[in-house]
Amino acid sequence: IDLAAKAGEVELFSNADHPQYGLIKKDVSKAKSREVIEFFDSGFGIHNAGMMRSDRNLMERLFADGLLKVLVCTATLAWGVNLPAHTVVIKGTQLYDAKAGGWRDLGMLDVMQIFGRAGRPQFDKSGEGIIITTHDKLAYYLRLLTSQLPIESQFLGSLKDNLNAEVALGTVTNVREACAWLGYTYLFRRMKTNPLVYGITWEEVIGDPSMGAKQRSFIIDAARSLDKAKMMRYDEKSGNFYCTELGRIASHFYLQYSSVETYNEMLRRHMSESEVINMVAHSSEFENIVVREEEQDELETLARKACPLEVKGGPTDKHGKISILIQVFISRASVDSSSLHSDAQYISQSLGRIMRALFEICLRRGWSEMTSLLLEYCKAVDRKIWPHLHPLRQFDRDISPEILWKLEERNVDLDRLYEMEENDIGALIRFSHQGRLVKQYVGYFPHVNLSASVSPITRTVLKVDLLITPEFVWKDRHHGMSQRWLIIVEDSENDTIYHSELFTLTKKMARGTPTKMSFNIPIFEPHPPQYYIRAVSDSWLHAESIFTVSFHNLTLPQTQITHTELLDLKPLPLSALGNKAYEDLYRFTHFNPIQTQAFHVLYHTETNVLLGAPTGSGKTISAELAMLHLFNTQPDMKVVYIAPLKAIVRERMNDWRHRLVTQLGKKMVEMTGDFTPDMVALLSADIIISTPEKWDGISRSWHSRSYVMKVGLMILDEIHLLGADRGPILEVIVSRMRYISSQTERSIRFVGLSTALANARDLADWLGVRDDGLFNFKPSVRPVPLEVHIQGYPGKFYCPRMNSMNKPAYAAICTHSPDKPVLIFVSSRRQTRLTALDLIQLAASDEKPTQFLSMADNSLDMILSQVTDSNLRHTLQFGIGLHHAGLNDRDRSLVEELFSNNKIQVLVCTSTLAWGVNLPAHLVIIKGTEYYDGKTKRYVDYVITDILQMMGRAGRPQYDQHGKAVILVHEPKKSFYKKFLYEPFPVESNLREHLHDHINAEIVSSTIGNKEEAIIYLTWTYLYRRLVVNPSYYGLEDTETYTLNAYLSR
Repeated sequence: IDLAAKAGEVELFSNADHPQYGLIKKDVSKAKSREVIEFFDSGFGIHNAGMMRSDRNLMERLFADGLLKVLVCTATLAWGVNLPAHTVVIKGTQLYDAKAGGWRDLGMLDVMQIFGRAGRPQFDKSGEGIIITTHDKLAYYLRLLTSQLPIESQFLGSLKDNLNAEVALGTVTNVREACAWLGYTYLFRRMKTNPLVYGITWEEVIGDPSMGAKQRSFIIDAARSLDKAKMMRYDEKSGNFYCTELGRIASHFYLQYSSVETYNEMLRRHMSESEVINMVAHSSEFENIVVREEEQDELETLARKACPLEVKGGPTDKHGKISILIQVFISRASVDSSSLHSDAQYISQSLGRIMRALFEICLRRGWSEMTSLLLEYCKAVDRKIWPHLHPLRQFDRDISPEILWKLEERNVDLDRLYEMEENDIGALIRFSHQGRLVKQYVGYFPHVNLSASVSPITRTVLKVDLLITPEFVWKDRHHGMSQRWLIIVEDSENDTIYHSELFTLTKKMARGTPTKMSFNIPIFEPHPPQYYIRAVSDSWLHAESIFTVSFHNLTLPQTQITHTELLDLKPLPLSALGNKAYEDLYRFTHFNPIQTQAFHVLYHTETNVLLGAPTGSGKTISAELAMLHLFNTQPDMKVVYIAPLKAIVRERMNDWRHRLVTQLGKKMVEMTGDFTPDMVALLSADIIISTPEKWDGISRSWHSRSYVMKVGLMILDEIHLLGADRGPILEVIVSRMRYISSQTERSIRFVGLSTALANARDLADWLGVRDDGLFNFKPSVRPVPLEVHIQGYPGKFYCPRMNSMNKPAYAAICTHSPDKPVLIFVSSRRQTRLTALDLIQLAASDEKPTQFLSMADNSLDMILSQVTDSNLRHTLQFGIGLHHAGLNDRDRSLVEELFSNNKIQVLVCTSTLAWGVNLPAHLVIIKGTEYYDGKTKRYVDYVITDILQMMGRAGRPQYDQHGKAVILVHEPKKSFYKKFLYEPFPVESNLREHLHDHINAEIVSSTIGNKEEAIIYLTWTYLYRRLVVNPSYYGLEDTETYTLNAYLSR
């Protein structure tokens, strides 16, 4: 403009004769930038990233409309905005690069892009491009303009981050797969064409033309760096990659590898708030930010006025500047300088995710103090409110700043406001009519009330039942549709988090009944004085509740595990039964070691028996021995077989119908929710198979039902389920049958079957089992030894976590059981389908799509024509079966038959199959240990007994030397399962919660007529046995006679 003025040619650029000049001048006068207004009169415009968005848009519009003759801009405009011109001038070809900390030449792609803006297709026949550069660079740019330049890959620079993301996803699990993945990149194509650019010498190219070795070395270098930064585990020997929690967090929150290295160095267990801000300022995400001379004054002013925390390094230091801008963002202070403004914008975009990532890292490490501090700052960044300000500032749109200042000045916290009346609040803040408004918003502030009961399970594990009661008024405008709370159990003395989980509170739950959560936590000797259970809101500052769990009066149960040693006996042959008809019932020739050891007691005596042995050790046949003894000695008496699940009843019915009914001519009836036999059938039946509920209903009025008194043998299968939801009914029927037996003086023999128990002695006392009838073998005593692998998978959310387990499940099949049958247990019908489809895809990518199928095409077609379920029809073509309650009976039995005859190798099924159908396999994969509970609307863990039952299906007694089980669990629960799969859990009674229903039933059936009889009735229960042994579990303080009597009378 100055040169034009000197030459007297300013008029050339003038835009005063434009018809819209007057209107536009008004718009320009409103622009934020002073320079924009100044230059407009001369017909010039400016455009750079430091300007406000509105000013930039205005410049673009004016230039396109022809009101600006010249637009002076930075190189980014060439890429971002399509503004063609007749002439383009590149003034100087050097750019300042913050990363390199110096000047670099303008790249050829930029030059081409800028020149591409010359010449407007509608108006010009030709365009002009002028490049002004130093003399030594002239030949370089001329050469580049005349000959084309190839595009090179920049992928090597971010190879580590991308490799980590693939490992976290589970798509790359070893060096071989990583090399294949790299083979699909543009980098690999260019490495082959132009190796010198990527640091590959000609000698290397000649020695390795396919670039395999170089590819491998790139991957191994990246893997070693990631391993050093703890973002994954790289096993040099096998070449396998294992994802770590840190790597997953980095991938999820898009952290750069160099940032993670910084945090590894700087993140400590105890840090102050200013140290945390300083650590965030060191993130490599902000390394492009530079300190400029002209910003110093404003930075110093901001540091004084808007930064409550100390700034390390001050405004002259790069990290000091970033710390100031982070604090300015939270303080909502305004920034004048345009370059500072754009830096502050840039920082604010990454700040939230970096804070969240650091919070996740501390939570996974179990640091309670740092977790709380970082969660505070995550919320502070999201809401732009400092944690030390008043909580009601989060309603600053509705409550005026004056009131908030008054509340902060008077130092009134929320608890005091809860207790105060409207008038008192009005008087306190000197705004009498505003007291009501403040009280109203105190009611909107999210608050939950916690109460918990703690029950010891063993000496090292406590079960916590937590009740969460919301106590605030839900408003969609402030709370949305749901609120997330973090539930943390911590030991503040040792600064350790023992349990954490997310809890989502919905609008419906906020109005309804309290929500109950249950989880297990460890306890260590010597006991700490207390644990704290905290519920902290994920989005509201200061919204947290605390509950103290004191250990002063906690009595832990004594460890008393009595295991029966498996004796080295010679296996008994079938001829020991001494009855040809009985021998014909079995296909084997000798009883297994467990059956041999218990044979005499079961088959030759009337003794009550409790047999605890792992799944798959032939307990059902042991029970049959007791039945055969009854048929020999009291053929007129009945056998009652109680199974807690309908699936087990169905399996027993099918099995015994073929053997006991047809071969021995016995009569058998089934009693479940689906079948209720008539009186005649019940009277004539020799064997009654029933669920606990049905037998409970029938035996309630035992006085008037003769067939209840004719029971000679009662077999209780899976008696360890006493501690599960339906346990109370099982407990009541056994207690009642023992009571009937004592009243009628007709002895009923009890045979209890269970997995290995921790407190077998108590169960035995309750069942009336003497020492000679108690067999409680170790979990390791199996006819087929079992090898268990437990693998942890992080990932907060259920479905993506299940998805990430499919590849490891396929790898487990290939490793442990490439050609033997495999059972995969999942939690839902949908998961059976998704898992099967993923396995098919993985097999196809291995170029072995039908590896799981072993039958000819014509017989396959014939079978497929009989299948009704379309998903099952699809998966069967690849040798994978589905099994769940949604299939009809015909499809289900067809799949079972195909699997047991080894026609298909893999069966994906829901957990009920473990109990119902006896289909053993060589390998069992348990994919996830949670299921969705419709009642509480969240995912809850399977009971340990379910998992043991599923594992018990591994190893087929006739065919395998050993079985294998692979359990894929959520990472935080891995150590819990490692500990408890082999340390048997004690069985506790659940009767206390349901006692009123059962006492009522006994009063109606005249078993109980007064309080004394009720207490006598209680002494027959298992609850009574456990009260003495584990008093704290049932809320008793000690086991003195007086305390017990008072408790029972209550």
